[in-house]
Amino acid sequence: MMSRDDFFRKELVAELRRVELSMRREEKVEKKIYYLSAAYGITSRTLRYSFTEDYLLADFVLNTTYNGLMERYKRIRSGDATVELQPIHFERIQDGLKMLADAFESGDSILLSLEQILAAMYATTGPGNYLREKGLLKL
Repeated sequence: MMSRDDFFRKELVAELRRVELSMRREEKVEKKIYYLSAAYGITSRTLRYSFTEDYLLADFVLNTTYNGLMERYKRIRSGDATVELQPIHFERIQDGLKMLADAFESGDSILLSLEQILAAMYATTGPGNYLREKGLLKL
């Protein structure tokens, strides 16, 4: 019989994989960001029923990533074109989501996947983009 924790981890992994695939299939930036919101939605629900520090950390990073991308998207829509949302940002986030699902499924460390997701979002901020232009932040 599957334990409660195993059940919630399995649901988390399935939803992260669904989010990643939905983002990959979508071409519109705003829909990619919309799908990303489901990633922190599932981590938030999961940690309420089966708490671990990994779920909490993943929730924090995914929520921060969503909010950062939304902030950049709103700035772009208001006419601020200093930093554009580029396909590479989403590719790295999508790759990070796949890595995160794999890590949760296998019990491996989630740190590398979260670092990739967070770095991709940070590259969409003014300071992050500047570091990317200088070659210090690589995507």
